[in-house]
Amino acid sequence: MLEIKDLTITYGRNTVIKELNLTVPKGDVLAVIGESGAGKTTLALSLMGLCPGNVEGQIIYQGVDFLSLPEPQRRLLRWNKVSMVFQDLNRSFNPVMTVLEQIMEPMLEHELLSRKEAQKKAYYLLNKVGLAPVKGQMYPHQLSGGEKQRALIAMALTNDPEVLILDEPTAALDGLTKAKICELLKEVFSEKTVVLVTHDLSTAYQLANRVAVLYQGRIMELGLTKDILKNPRHPYTRGLVRSFPTLDATKDLQGIPGFGIEKQEGCVFANRCTQRIADCTKIIPKLEKRGEREIACLRGGVVNLLKVEDLTKVYSGVTALKGVSLDIEEGETVAVVGESGSGKTTLALCLMGLEKANQGSIYFQGEKIVKWNKEFYQKVQMIFQNPQDCISHRLNVLETVCEPLVIQKLGTPEERIHKAKKALRDVELPDEDEFLNRYAHHLSGGELQRLAIARALVLEPKLLIADEPTSALDASIQAKIMRLIMDLQEKRGLSILFITHDLALARKVSDRVFVLKDGQVVERGLSTQIFSLPQHPYTRKLLQATANFSDF
Repeated sequence: MLEIKDLTITYGRNTVIKELNLTVPKGDVLAVIGESGAGKTTLALSLMGLCPGNVEGQIIYQGVDFLSLPEPQRRLLRWNKVSMVFQDLNRSFNPVMTVLEQIMEPMLEHELLSRKEAQKKAYYLLNKVGLAPVKGQMYPHQLSGGEKQRALIAMALTNDPEVLILDEPTAALDGLTKAKICELLKEVFSEKTVVLVTHDLSTAYQLANRVAVLYQGRIMELGLTKDILKNPRHPYTRGLVRSFPTLDATKDLQGIPGFGIEKQEGCVFANRCTQRIADCTKIIPKLEKRGEREIACLRGGVVNLLKVEDLTKVYSGVTALKGVSLDIEEGETVAVVGESGSGKTTLALCLMGLEKANQGSIYFQGEKIVKWNKEFYQKVQMIFQNPQDCISHRLNVLETVCEPLVIQKLGTPEERIHKAKKALRDVELPDEDEFLNRYAHHLSGGELQRLAIARALVLEPKLLIADEPTSALDASIQAKIMRLIMDLQEKRGLSILFITHDLALARKVSDRVFVLKDGQVVERGLSTQIFSLPQHPYTRKLLQATANFSDF
């Protein structure tokens, strides 16, 4: 077993690892993931006693503190009981020694085998990692990247170590070579304790049974690999997962806003977190048990913004909604899909307090909504399906966008005009006086829809309820508007309830999907699941009716 206690590592004035505590049980494969600069490689080097920084704390292996040992005793463990596959392929080899000689070197250094026996084992290891014997007679520069990676793995296995540390073992490899290396590593990991450092989430998913998420030297989230990567609960982990491109992802490449700040007080992720509260800038969150995982977040992880329980709405004896329940998390896009008449718009109107439900409860930021007031509408805005019905013909463009600010009594007249012009530019509408003085009947359908979107966004709401927000727009403008909304989500943590009959668009922008039929939710789940493996016949019917270019 490997145990890390209060590990702190500094380079000059910069603290790279901060009071880190971690246990890796025997036979465990732990992946350490995070952005560049998170401290992953520094952690890996410290486990080998090779970190050039100032190291404090304990790294306990088989009851002995590795850091407290004098260097000669460390060398007896290094490459013998604990070995490492380094990240930099080219700098990990001696350019004037053959590959075979470098694989033999750890065995001869520790005087475990004679030269003849070491050579025999070196050839055995070459074969084990899929390299022909002739490759052993070559020099490192004569091997391909994949071959060098295999040779490094062979070197790490020479003395049959009990602890294996790998730093980015699949970085810069093509897909086929990476797949082969991963299959090789699965065999190599048998009965070994492994720490796998990687920014490649697919490699972590394939190889590790547990994941530790590292950010600025602190662990943000720790748990089972499938739990962490399929359902991230820390805002930073969710940002990592959203950023990573996969073939089956419906929403990826979104990224994490901002950059890390050195030596800030409180939570190290606070300046980039869109759900931070005042305490986040003052208190360092502890890594605490939350169900099957551990999370370092004062708010317990990603928070719930809106929750709907058993919502029912009846019009003149006709049930438009029947027991609808759903929830939306901070920074999440939830799509509600279904054919016309399924109850989508009725649901939106009930959430906005424009229709009164006959039954059920609505909670916003943990509090039950009893009365819809100005404070609620400052945080929740709606884009209506028909902009003609929600924009007054008495107001010009500037007055239309400024109206929410006037109602909320926010800012001076000059500040309101500045915000209104920015909102118009964001949706690619002009901000010149000639356009600002136009009225609704002077605008095209697409311009009117974009005006409605600008009006909804000018208050910078936390939740945007969008009822077919791009149905009146051409494909080019639709793409730009949706990118704008997704960008706002990334920067502000904007949550979106996206109501649409366009399943192709819903697939591109949503995290989760609720399928509505005759006022009832017939299927719900992650977008990847709903669109790739729909379970309900109605969902399959909707998807079959969605045209694809491949169908023509």
